[in-house]
Amino acid sequence: QVQLVESGGGLVQAGGSLRLSCAASGTGFIFSFNAIDWYRQAPGKQRELVAEVTPGHTTTYADSVKGRFSISRDDAKNLVYLHMNSLTPEDTAVYFCHLNYFLRDYWGQGTQVTVSS
Repeated sequence: QVQLVESGGGLVQAGGSLRLSCAASGTGFIFSFNAIDWYRQAPGKQRELVAEVTPGHTTTYADSVKGRFSISRDDAKNLVYLHMNSLTPEDTAVYFCHLNYFLRDYWGQGTQVTVSS
């Protein structure tokens, strides 16, 4: 079993920044061995992949956030971050942390990000 807990969401004006955090834990779970993703889901829309960081710290991003968002991980603290800059109202969504561990998907409870115009 793996537990993921997101934090850092909130209300921000367009053009602002937020940093989301995801804390991972679990018996026998080795954080540094796993790729970690951030997804988001806006009202009435499907959940979409925003960014991923691999165990080797390679990162990938959705086209919609490239150049504005940055994902990073701290393996010593079992944390993954999503740094979000130049936010727009289109970034408003619930943001979820996700990983796949032994062929099972684990999700956090999500954190709401609201960007006002």
